[in-house]
This record gives sequence, structure tokens and C-alpha cells, in this order.
Amino acid sequence: MSESNLLYRGKSKDVCQITEGQYAGKYKLIFRDDATGYLENGNPVFDPGYDVVVGQIPGKGAIACRFATHFFQLLQKHHIPSHYIETISDNEMIVEPAVPLSIPAAAPDLEGAAPLQNLEFTWRNQATGSFWRRYPFVKPCQNLHQVVEAWTKGDSDILITFEALEQTGAMTRTEIDESALLVQKIAQLVTAEFAQHGLHVLDGKFELGRLQGGDGQIVIIDEISPDVLRVCRGYQPDSNGNCTIHQDCARTTCQDGKRTIKNLNQVKAKDFVSIFL
Repeated sequence: MSESNLLYRGKSKDVCQITEGQYAGKYKLIFRDDATGYLENGNPVFDPGYDVVVGQIPGKGAIACRFATHFFQLLQKHHIPSHYIETISDNEMIVEPAVPLSIPAAAPDLEGAAPLQNLEFTWRNQATGSFWRRYPFVKPCQNLHQVVEAWTKGDSDILITFEALEQTGAMTRTEIDESALLVQKIAQLVTAEFAQHGLHVLDGKFELGRLQGGDGQIVIIDEISPDVLRVCRGYQPDSNGNCTIHQDCARTTCQDGKRTIKNLNQVKAKDFVSIFL
């Protein structure tokens, strides 16, 4: 795939336009080995809950592609729309062209003005990660009933309320409500799939977009891969779905106003991806 066909380079994959052959006019996703996380004592700690690339994991791109293939095909079986067409190699996937949920800058001539390039939707079964760091009054691993939040994508992801999306004209209220329900429906399916293997999904994130063909239906785009899920072992819920062993699992710190939270029972991606490959 030539560089001229590159449409977008994300943190862990490239999106290219196919100009000839069987899939002319479609898009190709190329999964790379780059991984996000944070630095601890100068060493990278890989964690999909972070949005900064801190290194590479050899073979990660191929694993992410195969993992995503499993879940996109699962969505097809349950008649949940996505942009997925076919997987053609270890790290390459063909998808329908789709436009990220975006809006141009209303006053582009102003210094500092910028467009909304795309949105990401997080969903959370339990309170951890950035949710707990933002809302430390919440007990770690409290059941959040797959609460959905929207984030603007960029060098750093910024939380945006559904009301702000509506008032700025980025999305209509109907689109927002339908998107949140779509994210929750997929989250329920993914959570149930992991539960069959004795694992629990703490949270995840999906990107949605409008298909370029037809009526511009909003569907899940990008990927469902280890890059977008946090998973744990040993989940022991009470009658309300709150994890009863959070005191043994969650480790928090607060230094100079900066909070951190780690889950000792969180499973590294390399330890759960083989289940679905």
C-alpha cells in the first residue's frame, strides 16, 4: 500500500484507500505493533486505557487484527451493523468507507480554532481507570451499568458531554441516543463473550462513524481489539454488581494532586487474546 493511499494514521493502525482490484473504493486497516500506556521509572507499562504510544510489542498488530476479526464476525451473527467486510492477511482488514463523527471548526479563521475530527465512546462495567481518577468519590470497581461517555480524539482525548455534542451541532439528540444504545449493545455482547471464559471486562472504548454509502447509518468502525479493552480475573460481584474484592485488587495513589489506580487482577492482553484466536 503506497503512502499516497494513506488516509489516516492512528496510534496503532493505518487507514488506507484501495484504488484498484476487487476492493476498489473500500478501505484497508493495517494493524501496527505500536502500543499505548504510560512510563513507570522510565520503563513502558502497556495499558489500553491510556492514549499515548510508549513502545511496540512485536506481533501485536497481527494479534489485534485476528482478535478484531473474531468480534466483528460475532457482531455479524447478531445482526449488529459495522464497517467490517473481510480480513485478508495477518494484520490487514477490508472495511466499508465510513466518515468519523466530526464537524468542521465554526470559525476556522480564528487562532486556535480546530475541527472535531472524530469521537470515541467509552463504556464502563466497573469504576476504574480515568473514571475513578476523575471521580474519586466513587468506590473502585463499583458497578457502572455500562455507562457511556464521549471523547474528542486528538493528541489527548477530551471528555465531551452529550449535551455539548447536541448544542454544538456535532450530533442530533436522536443520533446521540441511538449511538449510546449501540455502544451498550456491543458492550453487552463483548462482556458476555469474555464471561464464558471466566474473564470480566472492566471497560472498553469504541469509535463510531457514518457509512459513506446508503443513508449514512452510524455503525461501529475502527476495531474491537485488545487495544480497546481492559479485562480482569476474579470478579466477585455482590447483588448490585459491585466487585466485593476491590480492596484486595485496586491500588490507588495520590501525589501532588495526581491520582493513579491499578487493578492487580487486570489481565494483560497477551494472556487473554489466545482465547479468541
